[in-house]
Amino acid sequence: MKRLASFLVAAAALALAPLPAGAAELPALPKSPVVINVIDVAGQLALMQKAIEAFGKAHPELVSRFTFTKAPAPELPAKLKAMQDAGRVDIDLVLSGTDGISAGIEQHLWLKLLPAYAAKFPNLMERYVPGAGDMQKPTEGDAIEVVYTPSGPLLEYAPDRVKEVPKTTDALLAWCKAHPNHFFYARPANSGPGRTFLQGLPYLLGDSNPSDPVHGWDKTWAYLKELNSCVEYYPSGTGVTMKELGEGSRDIIISTIGWDINPRALGTVPKSAEVTILSGPKGFHWVSDAQYMAIPKGLAPERVAVVLELIAFVLQPPQQAFSYDEGYFYPGPAMKDVPPSLAPKSSQDTLKEYGRPEYDGLIKQYPIVPPLFGNDLVVAFHKWDEEIGASKMK
Repeated sequence: MKRLASFLVAAAALALAPLPAGAAELPALPKSPVVINVIDVAGQLALMQKAIEAFGKAHPELVSRFTFTKAPAPELPAKLKAMQDAGRVDIDLVLSGTDGISAGIEQHLWLKLLPAYAAKFPNLMERYVPGAGDMQKPTEGDAIEVVYTPSGPLLEYAPDRVKEVPKTTDALLAWCKAHPNHFFYARPANSGPGRTFLQGLPYLLGDSNPSDPVHGWDKTWAYLKELNSCVEYYPSGTGVTMKELGEGSRDIIISTIGWDINPRALGTVPKSAEVTILSGPKGFHWVSDAQYMAIPKGLAPERVAVVLELIAFVLQPPQQAFSYDEGYFYPGPAMKDVPPSLAPKSSQDTLKEYGRPEYDGLIKQYPIVPPLFGNDLVVAFHKWDEEIGASKMK
């Protein structure tokens, strides 16, 4: 009896103990299942929809069904802000890359998840694969990273049409001028490869401060302006660049690991397409990329509770393994201990046929740096839009 009494006293004391600094009480779950509305502005459904739907199957007491919509990342902030100003937020979960998350941080659109709800994500930073933790830190706790890639930038080209492959920044510029309108990349604000190229150049060119797009990118902005003279136009998304490479109207495009593997697996780009890295005065650096889950401010507490459970669920290894997908964000899993053998057989088969064995070696060989985040990334996008793409965006 004494032991039981001591246990009850200890339990009561624990229940009355103050929460850690910054922590919040977890909201109560709903008493009946709810519809969860998901918006994807990063192509993340290709990686995580199966994991999200698996949560619904595992927890029918929480979710009656999911709705999925897609939108361009630049359109998301205004959409959410209008909902929040009207007091009627009907988006429960946002799937976004660094672009949408950064814009949301700048405009204070996101519910703070860490440290408020850290209890749902124990030892989170220790569980991330090397490099992925660096992508979680800049979110300021406003989002949770769920997939990761070292990304790029890469040049992807048609070997039957490009006989002298440019391997340096100077050589790319010379090739572009000698073959006007045959080099192509998409608007960085809505393209993973586009923004990876934009952020990789300061390292390649040896700019004074790769973290400062306003005062530290003199060489980058000068290079992009010169390159602009031989680029016909800038499409609004990466898919157009892949389509035009596949059709033969462009010969070299900017790519990333995932955008190399996946469009070849889908047949948009011929399997024969090749890739190369660029070198420059300061050498090649991988600019990593990640995708996140975020919760808009303004949701009812019980809906927040369900989405927190969902995010914690997709961080588990069996769900992370879905992110190998068809190589779209290679490798994909942000969490440790998720080998390709856990992935669906279709994913394993795709990576075996369309993956490139040299990638793993290149990832180990060259430094991996995190991209810009928050206001710095937003400023870089605005500056590119105004000074580079203003008259050529479609």
